[in-house]
Amino acid sequence: MKIQSYEEMGAEELDIIREIASIGTGYAATSLANMLGREVRMTIPEINLLGYTESIDKMGDPEEGVAAVLTQMSGDIEGIMLFLLRLDFINEVLSKMLGQTVECYEELSEMEISVLTEVGNIIISSYANAISQLAGIRIKLSVPGVSVNMLGGILSVPMVEFGYVTDKLLLIDGQLLVDQKRLNSTILMMPEIESLNVLMQKLGAVYERGN
Repeated sequence: MKIQSYEEMGAEELDIIREIASIGTGYAATSLANMLGREVRMTIPEINLLGYTESIDKMGDPEEGVAAVLTQMSGDIEGIMLFLLRLDFINEVLSKMLGQTVECYEELSEMEISVLTEVGNIIISSYANAISQLAGIRIKLSVPGVSVNMLGGILSVPMVEFGYVTDKLLLIDGQLLVDQKRLNSTILMMPEIESLNVLMQKLGAVYERGN
């Protein structure tokens, strides 16, 4: 029987997501290094399937300000991908590309938001390319959008989108190492349930949950 909700994902399915994340992480590090003109490495990603409250507890204060780049996946896979940008990451990017930093999210100019949107899009595209390469499928990403909000508000977006089938969030956590500076990195990858099953079948997950 196919997966009916994220809650049914077991060790085999999470291992497949981990394989995707490992390849996507490598692509993201290479792309970001080319953009920043700096050495960039990423740690081995950690895969977490957590509820909304658990996700916030893991990442910090629900009222903490964050920015996020969001895209819609379409084609052979439907769903959303969201990349969280914290202030330390934002300032590392802005200092390398524009020679400036900000004290808070509210100070971000139109040009700075444009730069961050492009960086987020590159990182999300790296993971989408990893899926396409491994599964031999086509994924189209929408024009990315940027949002600045409290952490709780940002994470409510996928919950609203997918709340009818799951109360879990699929998080890919790791650290970016830019010139030896460690920066937290979090990607939310949420395919629709039908698309999740397509992905698992393409990549060899065996379903033994009954008929």
